[in-house]
Amino acid sequence: HAAVVAVDDETGQVELLDYAVVDDCGRMVNPMIVDGQLIGGAVQGIGTALFEESPYDTQGQLLASTLQDYTLPGAFEIPRMKVGHMESPSPYSAHGMKGVGEGGAIAPPGAIVNAINDALKGRGVELTRIPATPERILEALIQAETKSVGEAVA
Repeated sequence: HAAVVAVDDETGQVELLDYAVVDDCGRMVNPMIVDGQLIGGAVQGIGTALFEESPYDTQGQLLASTLQDYTLPGAFEIPRMKVGHMESPSPYSAHGMKGVGEGGAIAPPGAIVNAINDALKGRGVELTRIPATPERILEALIQAETKSVGEAVA
């Protein structure tokens, strides 16, 4: 998985400009279904990376109890994905097939947060939590700026 992002340092908004995924599911029986699995999984992973969170208050009350409070990615947030395939048949299955379901969903948070960190590396920002919400990005930018001002004074 590889992602290219733009980060607005005034708002903390992340725009996913480009996304590519290459997967090896062994022998592909139906390439169109494999594409659907990879793209659907990647969209789920993009939600994990940028939007989806189940926050609780100090009393243990869920704060995102409806879809009004729990943001899911939609078509507007997802770029046209580039999908590539490798086929190395598995020696452990009768027809050389491997699983494809989870592969698309697991890697996006790492790819996207690394792309965000790369975009902000000149600012001294390194995000280590997901989702990478605008609030967390702005907080990281403020902390990095405060740290650099403190270092300049010292």
